[in-house]
Amino acid sequence: MRNRYKFGQMIIAALNAAAIIGTVILTAAGGSGAASQKYNFTAERTEKGSKYDYGQVSCFFGDDAGFDRNSAEGVKNQVYSALKNVSVIPEEGEEMVFHAYSAEAGTAVINGDRKGQSEARVTAVGGDFFLFRGFTLLDGSFFSDGNLLKDGAVIDKELAWRLYGSVDIAGEKIYIYGSELYISGVIDTPSDKLEKKSVDDTPRAYISYEAAGPIFGTVSSDTWDGAEARQPEFSEVTCYECVIPEPVEHFAYNTVKGQLADMYKGSISIVNNSERFLPSKRAKALKKLDRYIIRNDDIVYPFWENASRLAEIRLSFIYGARRLLLAIPLITFICLLALAYKWFRQNKKALRDAIERFFSSKMRKLREKNKKAEDIREESSEKESEQTKES
Repeated sequence: MRNRYKFGQMIIAALNAAAIIGTVILTAAGGSGAASQKYNFTAERTEKGSKYDYGQVSCFFGDDAGFDRNSAEGVKNQVYSALKNVSVIPEEGEEMVFHAYSAEAGTAVINGDRKGQSEARVTAVGGDFFLFRGFTLLDGSFFSDGNLLKDGAVIDKELAWRLYGSVDIAGEKIYIYGSELYISGVIDTPSDKLEKKSVDDTPRAYISYEAAGPIFGTVSSDTWDGAEARQPEFSEVTCYECVIPEPVEHFAYNTVKGQLADMYKGSISIVNNSERFLPSKRAKALKKLDRYIIRNDDIVYPFWENASRLAEIRLSFIYGARRLLLAIPLITFICLLALAYKWFRQNKKALRDAIERFFSSKMRKLREKNKKAEDIREESSEKESEQTKES
């Protein structure tokens, strides 16, 4: 009987040890999986050197939602107004809110000066687009809305090789249906496994909205004074992202959601990037994973968001499994507490007697020690008195 009891204890101990080790492994795997999705951590990168905490929000729209560049700038202005209402006011010339917007402009045949030619997917980008992406820059630099000329293009490594047979080609020219652009920078192709699953083999190029207008834009039917038609414009936005100071918790998410959720209801998906990979949220998401995977809307997700959504699904299973493993030591601890309480109830009188004996023994020893010290003091006092008399 005793051997069987010891064997049971060994099994329980082994299960708890395995559960704890498994929890540590799953925690590390979850942290690594979340960290691989770099664009979700723009707020953390922005916080460095800043006196504010930041929140990050991403919004994705359907093709027919009607959200455009003017809408994006309007959101940014409204965010500054909301910050002012809570007494967060930027200093003169200080940029507090960073935002980016983009949309797939289309697929085009791109040519170089050396007879290189390739089909590529072209994305129109604006704002601080490259601040959010975490692209690996191989040559040149990124462009932004601050550039005076809007004819720069960032292309990926695959397109660079097809056009010029090299990645060191910053400053060279490319031609998209006759429009001349210069190569501002060359970026690496996606290296993360989930991003590779979310993107096809077609090379990619990123150009400004101003450059996309003459190539992919449409001519407005409006006229100036009944004369010349407007220039072609491309203004559609299907992805809007921003990082915003957080004077109070969830300020960024609630501010953006309050502006856009009702206005674009049914055509928008709003993501709180700052919290999307939290273990508690991912474990809870297992209950509604079917609704998360099956989409019945026409919202357009870029490949970086599709990769993050795949990461969310994986992390839901990882953190769900971790929660199950944590249940083993938790149940063991509860059982030990129950056994300890049961033993206490059964041995309460004996335990009380033992405690009383313990304290009685301690008090007796203390009294003996005090009496001995008192005797020593009396003896010392008597000797001093005798010495005084002799003197």
